[in-house]
Amino acid sequence: MAILPIRTFPDPVLRRACEEAEPGTERIRRLAADMLETMYAAPGIGLAAPQVGENIRMIAVDVGGTLGSSDPHILLNPKITASSDSVAFEEGCLSLPHIREEVTRPSTVRIEYYDENWNLREEEYDGIRARVIQHEYDHLDGKLFVDKINPIRRKLLTPRLNAISRGKVESEYTIVYPKK
Repeated sequence: MAILPIRTFPDPVLRRACEEAEPGTERIRRLAADMLETMYAAPGIGLAAPQVGENIRMIAVDVGGTLGSSDPHILLNPKITASSDSVAFEEGCLSLPHIREEVTRPSTVRIEYYDENWNLREEEYDGIRARVIQHEYDHLDGKLFVDKINPIRRKLLTPRLNAISRGKVESEYTIVYPKK
């Protein structure tokens, strides 16, 4: 296992729609383990493959620490099949260090996905798990949480986003700034 560098805004890999993961490859198993290790080291509660430079539909989630116990999930080729009413809550992102904003998302989602053993699953998530999965799911479609906030709030973030893009932000975890 390895701790991978996390890509930051405005790295182009964060804006690409990801391709489907290929079933049963050793590369996928190794990437899943590396993503979990990277997420824990940051520390974070969710990580999408594009955040570590991989253009595939893969999410690592473990909100267990916030709930009192570890409960890691790997979601491959996830699809949101249903959702509920929306609620606003503050979010942050490892690819946007030190930025936190309120985002409105459904409070419950039903997800169809493959687990790390390529078993097809469909589960319903609520609360923080639903929020984290949706946040990471957006990464798979090339979206960032700042795309979902009020345009005035987003405009106010411009100096901080510019600082990240120029590599002028420090972080507790290894990050990769976009090449000039």
